Amino acid sequence: MDIVTFYNCDPKDAPRTTMPAHLGANAILTCRGRLLLERRRDSNTWGLVGGGCKKYENGRDAIAREVREELGLRIPKEAFTKLAVYDNPGRIAAYRDGSVWRMVIVVYGYDFDREPEMKISAESRELRFFTRQALSDVEIAVTHRDIVEDWFLNRM
Repeated sequence: MDIVTFYNCDPKDAPRTTMPAHLGANAILTCRGRLLLERRRDSNTWGLVGGGCKKYENGRDAIAREVREELGLRIPKEAFTKLAVYDNPGRIAAYRDGSVWRMVIVVYGYDFDREPEMKISAESRELRFFTRQALSDVEIAVTHRDIVEDWFLNRM
């Protein structure tokens, strides 16, 4: 059973939020035109590396911490480029414990000059760089799908 279910602009099926809006930071991590995704343990879907900002933490601090925790890579926070903010009110995460959050996601970018050696954290099942074509058969978390599509279409 999944720990979390994601919704994006789905007013019929998305539950009402029970918690205040939550600020998250996610990363568009690339290498030679390919995008890094993680297969999440909590939902068994693919998504961007990242997560919620801790109290008193800004987005750049959060993304540097998340990349360190989820990939084992130390990238200085100043090396990340702020790409976009996704703040539509229908971006929802509903957890098994009953908490339902509206997510505001700040997206940061970083391009590797060569494929890094990464470790898989307890939050992930798998890490992989994808071409746009390879993503056609991949289930991406609905809260990240538009971000991934925007990156491949616009290269933000």
